[in-house]
Amino acid sequence: MNAEPSDALSWFAYLCVGCLWLALAIRASAAMRSPEQRGLWLAVATASVAMTLTLPATTQLALQATGGVHAIALVRNMSGVLSSGAVLYFVSAAAGGRRLRLGACYVTSLAMVSLLVLDALAPPHQEHAVTSLGGPAPSTAYWLVLIVDHLAADISCTALCRQYGRRTVNPVLRASLRMFGIGTALSCLVWLCQLINLLHRTDRILPLLPYIMDMHGLLRAIALLTPSLWAVKGATAEICTIWRLWPLWRDLVEAVPHVAFIKPRHRLLEIVWPQASWRLLAYRKIIETRDAILVLNDYVAAGVWARARRHVAAVGVAHAKVDATVLACVMSGARSAKLAGLPQQQSAGLLAFENDDLEGEKAFLLDMARAYASAPARNFAIHPHTSDRK
Repeated sequence: MNAEPSDALSWFAYLCVGCLWLALAIRASAAMRSPEQRGLWLAVATASVAMTLTLPATTQLALQATGGVHAIALVRNMSGVLSSGAVLYFVSAAAGGRRLRLGACYVTSLAMVSLLVLDALAPPHQEHAVTSLGGPAPSTAYWLVLIVDHLAADISCTALCRQYGRRTVNPVLRASLRMFGIGTALSCLVWLCQLINLLHRTDRILPLLPYIMDMHGLLRAIALLTPSLWAVKGATAEICTIWRLWPLWRDLVEAVPHVAFIKPRHRLLEIVWPQASWRLLAYRKIIETRDAILVLNDYVAAGVWARARRHVAAVGVAHAKVDATVLACVMSGARSAKLAGLPQQQSAGLLAFENDDLEGEKAFLLDMARAYASAPARNFAIHPHTSDRK
């Protein structure tokens, strides 16, 4: 049976709030070390508190502790103001002005004091709501201060994220700013709708606002987690490089063991119990494979290169993979010659497999590792003294 819309909204709200707290926990250490990230982290943290207080389970617990909804609503709104203040602080810090940072603190403090005073001066009330039977509760002025405070912070932050997101060349920062900017724009939309509700006394769009606010929280969580997600992506790429390069590296290092910095271990151990960072291990695999190829080139007999090229051309290897496949064929024979104790040959030249950058060399060696395990390389049985002269 399909879930009711209210049930779907409730589960989505729990998911978004859970993602927010997870992002806060993961990024807490890095945020505390970086003044630039501290305001951003605090903005998400205070927004998380406000969103947590809207969850049914949290509301029930708070009701049992306080005995009324008024304290819950007030704390929720104060947390929202603190969140908008942290956003303003983040904006002012990025703009680079000490006066702007102080101004953000003053504005936030003034907004919080104003809300507390307006709440105390309002007629007796419990829930804080824009639309209610007797009008806005606690008062129209209370909601105007709250909405204007949020709109000012959200508009400033959205503009800043858009501006700096276009300028930066750092892909991690660009993605983080983009996600945070979109999430803040959604928050701005929610408060703009609240302003319309306040001025025109309509509640037609109110049912959609929780979805939008939850999505805003999810996007902010993603923005906060972007550096960690990027690091996971990088680690995954390095693990894949180690795994795919390992068979070729193992065979070549077996013939030329002195090029290995550490003693070779099982393929799986390299991944689950690395002796260094995966990035460093992948780098070592590339360099050690390259060094082994340079050593084994001295065990390639004259004419083998030309024969390998004809063999590869005959089996129809894609043009972009020809050099890698030729080198794989030749190195297979050179490895056998070295292990058999045959003498070195007069070097007949080596393919220009060295690239100007590490990424290019890695891509070539990965192609070579794939070709090394393929049928063309396995079927190319050569002797180190074989020549084309018949």
